[in-house]
Amino acid sequence: MILVTAAAVIVVVCLTVLPTAGQQAPLAGQFPPYKAPRLADGRPNLNGVWQAFVTANIDLQEHEAQSGPHPEILGAYGGWPAGQSVVEGGEIPYQPSALVKKKQNLENRMKVDVSDDKQWHALGDPELKCYMPGVPRATYMPFPFQIVQGSSPYILIAYEFTSATRIIRMNWKDPAPTDSWMGWSRGRWEADTLVVDVTGQREETWFDRAGNFHSDALRVVERYTPSSPYHLMYEATIEDPKVFTRPWKISFPLYRRMERNVQPLEFKCVPFTEELLYEAFRKKP
Repeated sequence: MILVTAAAVIVVVCLTVLPTAGQQAPLAGQFPPYKAPRLADGRPNLNGVWQAFVTANIDLQEHEAQSGPHPEILGAYGGWPAGQSVVEGGEIPYQPSALVKKKQNLENRMKVDVSDDKQWHALGDPELKCYMPGVPRATYMPFPFQIVQGSSPYILIAYEFTSATRIIRMNWKDPAPTDSWMGWSRGRWEADTLVVDVTGQREETWFDRAGNFHSDALRVVERYTPSSPYHLMYEATIEDPKVFTRPWKISFPLYRRMERNVQPLEFKCVPFTEELLYEAFRKKP
């Protein structure tokens, strides 16, 4: 009886694994790579509206669900979801002194001090104040963005949040002329991967709502790789010798938005921040 049962199992396994007539069983690691559609210049066509579906904007690292600000008013409306880490290895390699500042940022993320210009920028999450988010944060905020690519040596990325934009200058050698909120992006192709070297970002931007931050020495190297008609694999290597002990990397997929006539809409949030930022200057009767 045991021999009959074992023989039946072998037959079922063989029928499941063996290819049908005219097919060849694929071997591990031998699936052909995805070949993206081409533009006239032969480069992969990355045009489209894309969006990340990770919770990295709350915290790049693993985190629990949170109540968010003013739960006594917003209830579940203001809740923030739990999420898994997008950091390779799970943890950001902070220098000890920088980790202290990160914890201070977390404690002060809801605060705004308009008493002097330095504190205006230094306290509170820049997203709270509707500042442009910087790179890579703009990529994983809960808003879509559009890649516009043609035959020119420039690629435009337009983000829904604050209507921020940046231009990727292909095969550009010049350094950043000055620091800016979205930085200076220089691109190149490595096979089908768009590689973007981003420097010259203002140190006031944060990576997330958890207070993860950088200095004016930040360098981000992004990689956009087509993996299907509906996905780009996104990687960003982050280097900042003033804050971290070594370079570190984040990665996650970007999804093509497939709705009919989809386009990024406006999220001009400055009017939403008027009471928060300027109420102290309101003329009292």
